Amino acid sequence: MKVLVTGGAGYIGSTLVPMLLAEGNQIRVVDALLHGGESLLGCLGHPAFEFVRGDLTETGVVMRAVAGIEAVVHLAAIVGDPACARQPGRAHAVNLEASLALLDAARKADVKRFVFASTCSNYGRMKDPLSYVDETSDLAPVSLYAETKVGFERALLAENGFAATPLRFATVYGVSARMRFDLTVNEFTMEMLTKGRLVVFGEQFWRPYIHVRDAARAVAMVLGAAEEAVAGRVFNVGATAENYRKKDLVELIRPHAPLAAVEFVHRDEDPRDYRVSFERVRGDLGFQTTRSVADGIAEVAALVRSGVIDDFGAARWRN
Repeated sequence: MKVLVTGGAGYIGSTLVPMLLAEGNQIRVVDALLHGGESLLGCLGHPAFEFVRGDLTETGVVMRAVAGIEAVVHLAAIVGDPACARQPGRAHAVNLEASLALLDAARKADVKRFVFASTCSNYGRMKDPLSYVDETSDLAPVSLYAETKVGFERALLAENGFAATPLRFATVYGVSARMRFDLTVNEFTMEMLTKGRLVVFGEQFWRPYIHVRDAARAVAMVLGAAEEAVAGRVFNVGATAENYRKKDLVELIRPHAPLAAVEFVHRDEDPRDYRVSFERVRGDLGFQTTRSVADGIAEVAALVRSGVIDDFGAARWRN
């Protein structure tokens, strides 16, 4: 399949692109390289790989990107609540306006499939703290980041011309070619090992988590699934058993940093609190995660100890 991956140099994209190439697909990546392009160096010599450097807010870049493409995997975005809060105008332009322009261009280019990287943050805060939300639950975005994701999801699901599939990812963690240390599991593990201390805010709130390789596997699975199984359908992507509170993550990290001092700062005002069910993706597509949060912690701890990275505070490891 001829696949366009937007944001292919990013945290998930740089894991997904080699995976799709290994499956025999032709891959075109479009990326503005806000965080550099080193993550794609291993793909440059592949005969089925093509790279377009550009910003999806530019019409010419979008038209070039979708030409001759059969499927779009749309990962490109200003990612996360803090990044969107710092640049709200830019976040709206990239995450919503540029995404709508990409959708329009894909329709005109006769693209057959469109897979969108959405987020479980769309659920906001659970009405019942003892329950789990699923794909039929009300969406209650409480940040600009989630609002843009919900807005594009609705536009995408209104399309009838191709197989459109929003994937609501759990919070991602693990080692990637474009490494990030501003994601909860990665950040907590790194700080407890390198600083010997950690301050945790809102330790009681729930989130689901997924390894970056499992997130990439889910995208590949949706691309390979029968159209009728995924067209016009939303899937939460993760594992129901992998819902944790921040204080649970700390306990999983402690064996790797037993002397680290952890301070919990209790907060009641964080509106994001959700435990998510992932039974639809498991039951309907047969998707199961292959790595647990404990596995990811061990992986990140090994990276920290390896010496491969020694500037953990550098801006390039954060969005």
